[in-house]
Amino acid sequence: MPFVVPSPDPASVPPPAPPASRPTTVALAGALLAIVAVLLFGAAPAQGDEPESSTSGVDVAAVPAPARESLPEIEELTADYCPELPPVWVVAQVEAESGWDPDLRTGDALGLFQLGERTWTAAGGKAWPDPDVTDPSAHLRIAVPWMCSTLRAVAGHLATNPKQTSVLDAMLVCHIAGCRRVTGSATGVPAAGEAGCSQACSGAVRRYLDAVHANLTQFSAGGDPTGATPSGATPSDDRESPDDAAPRGVQRPGPAADRKSSQKPATASEPGTAEKAGAAQKPEAGREQAAEQKPGVPQKPSLSAPAAAWTGGKTSCAPPDPTRGEGCLTGATRHGLEAAELVFGGLDGGPVVQKAGCWDEHAWNPSSDHPKGRACDLFPGTAGTFPKGTDLDHGWEIAHWFEANAAPLKVRYLIWQGRYWDPSVKGDGSGWGRRYTGGGVYDTKDPTGGHYDHVHVSFAE
Repeated sequence: MPFVVPSPDPASVPPPAPPASRPTTVALAGALLAIVAVLLFGAAPAQGDEPESSTSGVDVAAVPAPARESLPEIEELTADYCPELPPVWVVAQVEAESGWDPDLRTGDALGLFQLGERTWTAAGGKAWPDPDVTDPSAHLRIAVPWMCSTLRAVAGHLATNPKQTSVLDAMLVCHIAGCRRVTGSATGVPAAGEAGCSQACSGAVRRYLDAVHANLTQFSAGGDPTGATPSGATPSDDRESPDDAAPRGVQRPGPAADRKSSQKPATASEPGTAEKAGAAQKPEAGREQAAEQKPGVPQKPSLSAPAAAWTGGKTSCAPPDPTRGEGCLTGATRHGLEAAELVFGGLDGGPVVQKAGCWDEHAWNPSSDHPKGRACDLFPGTAGTFPKGTDLDHGWEIAHWFEANAAPLKVRYLIWQGRYWDPSVKGDGSGWGRRYTGGGVYDTKDPTGGHYDHVHVSFAE
């Protein structure tokens, strides 16, 4: 039903005003002209009216207006869910993807990050048509955590397979070309013929990286636009593109493609990138510090040495749980915990494991292995936080050690960095394990619910 403006009550209508004098008429005409000018050309900025400054490394005055409007939300999302992802990278990547046009569609890709429906739903969005895809705020709340999972994914690969590329650049490659182009290439950025990437594919990846880096140079408020380079996480799934197809997100028709083609390519590699990538250590590295042994303490076994196998079979849950002083553990769990304590140098304030906990009632999830005495959580850093740097490296040491010793230790499954692994999970080129869903019980965006702050180990016996 059309909206109809009601007629005013005649009794409430004031009497007509006397005819305006000429000066009043001229002033009124001038005011009307000013209003028309504002409508046509926009309001002129007030003298000295500058955009509010940002403390996240973004030059607010240099970014497009839509990015400026979304910046507070980007800063909130990265601070809460992904402190290792600099907000300026989000701004620069969206500019390269869509030019901040939320309605841009390129083939089957749509929205600010140009996500396909499969990726959108895997990231937590609804099946299409979903109005959130083209809503800037809703899109960012789905896409930024998804990009964070990609970042942590490639960081896990680079932590154990150091390569020249930075973790953030590897995130971009994984996003547009598939994570196997990172894992299967010598540097993390595929050359023609590497990891099933043709000449066209390789060129498209390079141009995409150049475009994002040009945006970083333009949008960064001084300092290093690359931000921190984390060194551990897990490659995420659902990011493979056809073998010989140019990666999505590059050379798109329309405004975004025109904008990208006009970007000035970066003329030099970012300072310190190779050094940062090369600094990531393999799990065995960094354990050399354990060479000095205190008198009377047994020599710790090497991480690369097989763990002693559990041969006691299935047992009941027997008290106590040494991490709590109460509860109970099965024989296999106790054996695995003791093996970890020995190889990592302690489970309470140790050089790798800061804290460990096993038995728990878990009233909110009675199907958990914790109340059965068949699971332990090992924290490489502070509980309730997203680990970075050394803590993240240590978490990967723990996860990879249990993975390598799954058979002798009777490991049933592992959860770490929003990823799930068990011996039946086959490598699909996307990295370690598969995406952890939380089973409808846990908030996977939370540091603890998503198992980012601890490695969960469940034992089969």
